[in-house]
Amino acid sequence: MILALEIAFGLIALAGALSAALLKDPPYAKLIALGILVSGALPFIVDRGYLDVAIVASLIAPISTIFVLMAVRRAET
Repeated sequence: MILALEIAFGLIALAGALSAALLKDPPYAKLIALGILVSGALPFIVDRGYLDVAIVASLIAPISTIFVLMAVRRAET
């Protein structure tokens, strides 16, 4: 992978991990941070040649986000 892209995706994954760890109050913000973390880590999975893992991760991440959003909304009411 190109070095500039590796650095950019690494910074995206690191920003997502730090924001997910530091954000406590709004649960929606933590979900957004976890989505950023997945989007930063996915190119490294593809770069190593694990395309099947990348496909599964890209399918499971949005589905699990929908379920967690439904649970958070149910807990708020």
